[in-house]
Amino acid sequence: MHRTLGAVLACLTAWACRPAAPSGLTLLFYDRSPAAALGGRSWAPDPDHSRIVVFDARLRPIASLAGPQLALPMAVTTLGDHLLVSEQTGEGLILDTTGAVVREWGSPFPVALYAAAGDRVIAVRSPYRVPQLVAEPSTAPLFWVIDTLGRPLDGLATIHVPPTPFLTQITNAGAVTADARGDAIYYAPLARDEIVKYDRSGAPRWTTTRGIYPHESDPVFLPASGRGGELLLDAALVNIALVLGPDGRLYVLGADDSAATALRVDVLDTATGAILTTRKLGPGETAVAVDARGRLVTFDAATLVAGNWGTTEREPFAPAFALPDTSGDTVTLARFEGLVTLVNFWASWCDPCREEFPHMSELYRTLARGDFAIVAISDDVDRDRMLAFVREFRPPFPILVGGGRMKQVYRYRGLPYSLLLDRRGRVIKRIFGFGGAAEFQRLSATIAKEIAGP
Repeated sequence: MHRTLGAVLACLTAWACRPAAPSGLTLLFYDRSPAAALGGRSWAPDPDHSRIVVFDARLRPIASLAGPQLALPMAVTTLGDHLLVSEQTGEGLILDTTGAVVREWGSPFPVALYAAAGDRVIAVRSPYRVPQLVAEPSTAPLFWVIDTLGRPLDGLATIHVPPTPFLTQITNAGAVTADARGDAIYYAPLARDEIVKYDRSGAPRWTTTRGIYPHESDPVFLPASGRGGELLLDAALVNIALVLGPDGRLYVLGADDSAATALRVDVLDTATGAILTTRKLGPGETAVAVDARGRLVTFDAATLVAGNWGTTEREPFAPAFALPDTSGDTVTLARFEGLVTLVNFWASWCDPCREEFPHMSELYRTLARGDFAIVAISDDVDRDRMLAFVREFRPPFPILVGGGRMKQVYRYRGLPYSLLLDRRGRVIKRIFGFGGAAEFQRLSATIAKEIAGP
């Protein structure tokens, strides 16, 4: 399965529930991802822009957090007075409220989603990026408990093995949240109509179903449509995200249809699992909040962040580089002062880098040298392979030799990774991965606007 769990939400509506203690609005879900409440603010992942958006109690965006390690943040929860962020590729990041990375760890699963549970962290198989064809034994844990350093401590519960064992990843991927003391874990599988409460030991306490489908079925492969075609999967997407609200109730973002286009929010009593109310969302409603009286309020996620808001001074690109080019001459960042500059990190073994280089060359040739520059920094350890790559693509822009040290210096998630800098060497935007021709069209427009600016 390769369906994207990201859309957009609209309008402003209310739904009556019981009163809640906090004042103002608390964001629960933003564009199909769980948000977090901390310090009277809501913190929401915005993977399309590689950032965390910060909202005040009236859901006005007041700031954003960004950096090379925030590539595709898919979920945010709180861990004490810090933020715990799940990356789409499965890494866990702990941030302080200024956006500084306190800690980072790799995924205990092929791709993981995280929830804080007291002084522990609970990891499940992520619903936001699901690898296929990964078989697991029936004794494999459903959850991994890890400490706040990212070290695995224990496995809890066991997975559900489908008739096609190679589909255990999608069958057991799901949403997760936990209470502040870590005594209860709530889990909702992506592809089954279940919401389950587990205790601290991993024993199930209750299971709730919504009766969306008359017959529950595990994901299966569809009959092959032709020789050489891709494998197609028959799977209903049911549960997308879970959040414990400020009123102590469990909020479940799910779907009424198999493609997860008709969304719903179910509100559950955490003691019994009883569904207290259900709100069907319209096609434009993708930001869901709860107000001080316990009413659900929905917004268009795009309009929440529209306009100029919370703008901060652009951060300088750092550390400034001084690296040799392929002829051995040292090239510094200062050489590009006064130019809008694209700094690109790449390696010869990176297939998306090979796809990206022709687009960078075309972009470079279409813009005036007095306004725009590209500098591409290789992170190859093998100099011969780097030079072979350069001979193959013959880029018209400078190539610098990073010698395999760049990821440690600039702490980016993966390659390719680019930063667009303004004429003063400050970061305009970060670009993670290769987004094809459409991405370069948008990039060209951004560069043109920057060149034409004051």
